[in-house]
Amino acid sequence: MCQVTHKIMDSLTVSTMWVVLGQNQSWVSEFILIGFSSDPTTNSILFIVFLLIYLSSVLGNGLIIMLVCLDTQLHTPMYFFLCTLSLLDMSYVTTTMPQTLVHLLAHSQTISFAGCWLQMFMFMFGGLGITEGTFFVVMAYDRYVAICYPLRYTVILNWGLCILLAAGSWICGFFSSLLHTFFTMSLPYCGPNRVNHYLCEGPSVRSLACMDTHIIEMVDSVLSVILGVTPISLIVASYIRIAMAILKIKSTDGRYKAFSTCTSHLTVVTFFYVPATYTYLKPNSSYSPEQDKQVSLFYSAFTPLLNPVVYSLRNKDIKRAFLKVMGYGRCASGPR
Repeated sequence: MCQVTHKIMDSLTVSTMWVVLGQNQSWVSEFILIGFSSDPTTNSILFIVFLLIYLSSVLGNGLIIMLVCLDTQLHTPMYFFLCTLSLLDMSYVTTTMPQTLVHLLAHSQTISFAGCWLQMFMFMFGGLGITEGTFFVVMAYDRYVAICYPLRYTVILNWGLCILLAAGSWICGFFSSLLHTFFTMSLPYCGPNRVNHYLCEGPSVRSLACMDTHIIEMVDSVLSVILGVTPISLIVASYIRIAMAILKIKSTDGRYKAFSTCTSHLTVVTFFYVPATYTYLKPNSSYSPEQDKQVSLFYSAFTPLLNPVVYSLRNKDIKRAFLKVMGYGRCASGPR
């Protein structure tokens, strides 16, 4: 009887506390992003490094978009998808990096509640989120059709289907990111407001909520599993079919050429899914702010930088288009 009475009193106490908080409106209106270091010298060095990474990412992805738009020989489904991926990477790195650069030099590292809401949504929508993860499935399907049905490639992947697949990835990412952000930012935040991160990312912000977030974390974990495992499974299924088709090619040179068209995609998929899986599919009990910052830095800064490098180093079409735009097309083509 006493235990029941204590539980009722505890519940009434908690309920009363939330009523008082609601009446006093003592909600967090802004967050403080702790970032990487409080040492000005370290922050100055990080500012230079991050600025170079940001400029290189924007220039590299912007260059790919420009080349695909200007060169008519690149107006194929594969390069349309590559152009879309570059656009995603540009929006991704621009969502987080400019503010990080400002906070590295500024005395104040605050971000408004609305600004945190928007950054979390755009971060999930543009990059890590679900748009890019879903889009990698589309690119895997493109490689599957190109290798397994080469003679019908442009017939199957017509422009109508290409636009539909790209738009479907954006729409899926939009609603999934909106749901994730709504669940996280609708929690009560009454203090503290210091986020041990350099951006407003779900797990870091959610750890500051003034209530038990077990249910929200369970829902978020289920969504993360569905939206993470499903694309990975579809990509693996596509490459199993691709591997079976490549093994049927008799010539070694033919196998090499077929496989080389997939290596770039496999590389960027690995860069994307390994850190994303660590961040969003690991148990909540193993949450480590410092490790999460390092992993987040990899997929929010280095992945957008590496993607154009990976796709351009071994891609003869991109190199040819670049030389053509620079005015060296005849030299690259050789004597006629």
